[in-house]
Amino acid sequence: MQVAGQFRDLIEAGAWPVGAKIPGEVVLAGELGVSRGTVREALRALSLTGLLEPRVGDGTYVRATNEITGVLVRDELSALTTVLDTRAGLEAASARLAAAHATPADLSGLAAALHTRSVAHDAGDRPGYVAADLAFHRGVVRASGNPLLLRLYDAVAEVVTRSIEDTAFLPEDPRVRDSHDRLLRAIRDGDRDGAAATSYRLIESVKSTIAR
Repeated sequence: MQVAGQFRDLIEAGAWPVGAKIPGEVVLAGELGVSRGTVREALRALSLTGLLEPRVGDGTYVRATNEITGVLVRDELSALTTVLDTRAGLEAASARLAAAHATPADLSGLAAALHTRSVAHDAGDRPGYVAADLAFHRGVVRASGNPLLLRLYDAVAEVVTRSIEDTAFLPEDPRVRDSHDRLLRAIRDGDRDGAAATSYRLIESVKSTIAR
């Protein structure tokens, strides 16, 4: 549907951000020059994919920016422990490959992300800390050299970011910082088994802080 595609573009571009209430059917129909019925069908289609969430008596809200995240949220598959367990498998596989394929540019980027993460942590800059942590973990996946792994990671970026935000405690548990440092060393040293094991244990150490 052309109208549904226009709405999807607005969501992906951030014009309709996640959590925002979108304009009503009358307003949208007027802006697009189409009938309310056409708008209603488009909104219904995007609600079925999980991008939008209609709330009776309130309006329609943006739930996700892509269909994969939308399905995860809609079907309640985005619980924190579920996401962390999924990250553990995906990131451990990426770390193993990164230890074999990381380029000097990849290693430099990972080191820079950890430095920024440390600076933000010590300054009490939680948003900066979260952004740098996400950059590091995505950098590990990118360093794997496997474009499909990176595509999968980016597809669930919203729930990954949310998992980082939900577990970003400042000051952080020293075990979490040490795990990040050890992971970079293992990748730099070309230690495939060590990188995979360290990446998995890193997520486990994060999980252990949830009950704080």
